Amino acid sequence: LLSLLLILASSLFLSLPPPPLSISLSFSLPVCPGWSDNLLYTEKDLVTSLKNYITAEENKLKQVKQWAEKLDVLSAIAMQDPEGFLGNPVNAFKLMKRLNTEWGDLESLVLKDTKDGFISNLTLQRQHFPTDEDQTGAAKALLRLQDTYRLDTNTISTGDLPGVTHKSPMTVEDCFELGKIAYSEVDYYHTELWMEQALKQLDEGEESTVDKVTVLDYLSYAIYQQGDLGRALELTKRLLMLDPEHQRANGNLKYFEFQLINQRKAQAQEAQKAREEGKEQRKRLTSDASKKKKRFREPVPERKMYEMLCRGEGIKLTPRRQRRLFCRYFDNHGHPKYLLSPVKQEDEWDRPYIVRYHDIISHGEIEKVKELAKPRLRRATISNPITGVLETAPYRISKSAWLTAYEHPMIDQINQRIEDLTGLEMDTAEELQVANYGVGGQYEPHFDFGRMSDVAAGGATVFPDVGAAVWPKKGTAVFWYNLFPSGEGDYSTRHAACPVLVGNKWVSNKWIHERGQEFRRPCGLNETA
Repeated sequence: LLSLLLILASSLFLSLPPPPLSISLSFSLPVCPGWSDNLLYTEKDLVTSLKNYITAEENKLKQVKQWAEKLDVLSAIAMQDPEGFLGNPVNAFKLMKRLNTEWGDLESLVLKDTKDGFISNLTLQRQHFPTDEDQTGAAKALLRLQDTYRLDTNTISTGDLPGVTHKSPMTVEDCFELGKIAYSEVDYYHTELWMEQALKQLDEGEESTVDKVTVLDYLSYAIYQQGDLGRALELTKRLLMLDPEHQRANGNLKYFEFQLINQRKAQAQEAQKAREEGKEQRKRLTSDASKKKKRFREPVPERKMYEMLCRGEGIKLTPRRQRRLFCRYFDNHGHPKYLLSPVKQEDEWDRPYIVRYHDIISHGEIEKVKELAKPRLRRATISNPITGVLETAPYRISKSAWLTAYEHPMIDQINQRIEDLTGLEMDTAEELQVANYGVGGQYEPHFDFGRMSDVAAGGATVFPDVGAAVWPKKGTAVFWYNLFPSGEGDYSTRHAACPVLVGNKWVSNKWIHERGQEFRRPCGLNETA
């Protein structure tokens, strides 16, 4: 029926989908919650354990060094006159003692295992480590952000991202690993980008355990797979200058040269054919060829529009439509709660009508909702349209949890506030859903409900069909109708959550069903009214 997005101390967001009416409440936080920050604490604990191990090893080495220096001085003196030195019975006794006892003690010291504490802690913590799947997911998120926000590899590698407070440059190893993950996913486009960045940093003199030969091997093949035989051949030759005996490169060199000759022959034949067809076409030109043809503007593909809107590009309201948008104090038609303290309301878009309410959710409420939700966060699912089974999907990357009104008075208060603000009945609504989008988290265009939150960069809620983009603003709520009064779905409300570039996004959604709203929002007689 409608959508309301509230941006709490992060953001709160309410929305109503086509069949069920839905309200979505969302909020964001300045730091990464849940699993990610737990991993930071895990790594901090491991670093402390590792430093303790290093200290123990240094102490042991210090004792060994002192022993060696003492014996070095003693041996130098003894070797000047061995016979005379051992003629001293004290020296003879001490030599026997050293060889029989003290060298054994030194052996025990050297063999003393100081790593046990570190290894046992590492083994204990390893159960909480990310998996290969997690690492691949993080890499894909970075590549997704690169495409959506059109970030070049050097910008990412230098850590110069918009909104970043903790700049973190990438090493050659980091770039190489990202390119290798793309390669394993048969994504040769991103393989090329990141292997090129790794090679660039190596050429600039950065020290690395990854060598140029290995990078060139991946890079040349990725470029070949994209059809650029000439450049693949050039890179293969460069590889062979560094390692003339490289078996695969030698084989590829011959293959690339052969394919390039054939490609050039085919291109020459096609060019000749095109020239001949061009002559024939000019002969067939008639007078009606000069008539003006009506040109239709090609529609922008949804995916492209989605990404444009995420970048702050796309459709803009005309000045005439812009003049129809206002700011006002809203009391929901004289609702007792808002008579003395009306809510600040701001028009965001005209068709569909989207409004923003300011200062709706307090920081304390956000913190409590977050506290209740964090232990329950699980990977968000979608309902399979064919089987109806709940399953994860690559186009929805987030974690979610459900909170009931009886668990804490705060949840009941939020539900009541949603009812007071929207005028809709909450008795038939579903429980409050809380979702978290980390870096790269997104929900591609869909009909249902919207999400949003306060983040350093990215994370907008966009409407590709109409060109609207609603940006996160802490403490506010954004509201729109997903259904017409007739109950028919308003397809212009198809929306998406842009991937989070920097920061963290929290949202909370409330699904409100049509049932129970008969007297609060009567059914219209017209399908779209």
